[in-house]
Amino acid sequence: MRIRLAGAVELPRLQDIERAAGEAFRGLGMERIAEDEPPGLDVLEEYRRAGRLWVAVDDRDRAVGYLMAEPVDGALHIEQVSVHPRAARRGVGRDLLAYAADRAREEGLAGLTLTTFAEVPWNAPYYERLGFRTLEDADLTPGLREIRAHEARLGLDRWPRVCMQRPPA
Repeated sequence: MRIRLAGAVELPRLQDIERAAGEAFRGLGMERIAEDEPPGLDVLEEYRRAGRLWVAVDDRDRAVGYLMAEPVDGALHIEQVSVHPRAARRGVGRDLLAYAADRAREEGLAGLTLTTFAEVPWNAPYYERLGFRTLEDADLTPGLREIRAHEARLGLDRWPRVCMQRPPA
């Protein structure tokens, strides 16, 4: 699996990947999440221009997954990672996270952080297998508190959510 910076022409494809990946939430009674719109093209372009939007591509150089991240309180925060269902269970998400961890290390950042659903099998339990640990509320940095407050305002706390961290390798 090759990972590279996303190209501007790929941004609509990334939205399609997220929509397709979101469909799995329907089976868990999380229709609102399945129907949630992906980041707008303007948001994706902002991350792309900042060099923080990476794609995993197949052998035809077609994006099958993506990850967008930004520095938050000295760590690289994973804002979104999505893999198209046709490419699922092939290590694409794991490879994208490893790539992000390498970028974080190169920039001297203290590992990775993310927020996710606690009880969705391909969310917190998956990240735990990849070395992430759940942070207690007392361990949240100001930036992570702000992210969680924003998620709560969006209604995401209808389902249990957690902040997780993976220290540098």
